[in-house]
Amino acid sequence: MVSFYTLASSVIGHPKHETVKAAYSFYNVSTKTSWKNLMNDTLILAKQRDFDVFNALDLMENKKSFIDELKFGMGDGHLQYYLFNWSCPDIPSQRNGLVLL
Repeated sequence: MVSFYTLASSVIGHPKHETVKAAYSFYNVSTKTSWKNLMNDTLILAKQRDFDVFNALDLMENKKSFIDELKFGMGDGHLQYYLFNWSCPDIPSQRNGLVLL
């Protein structure tokens, strides 16, 4: 099972393009299919639906499971996660899991 969502992004000052249609990986579960094959099919599905870019976080084991093999490019930003009223040590991204409500 895979899911992804989109957020509208405007392109400012370009003569041809006004928006970028970006997909963001959301909840993904695989029990029998390899992560690489599942996410490869997800990329094809997103392309068929006219998405311009597909974003995925390197949380949990995503990096070694599919991000490197499918040649995802690193973004130019650095995400910061804030937990209200929690004290946490620095945790490597491959040991993080994120649930959005």
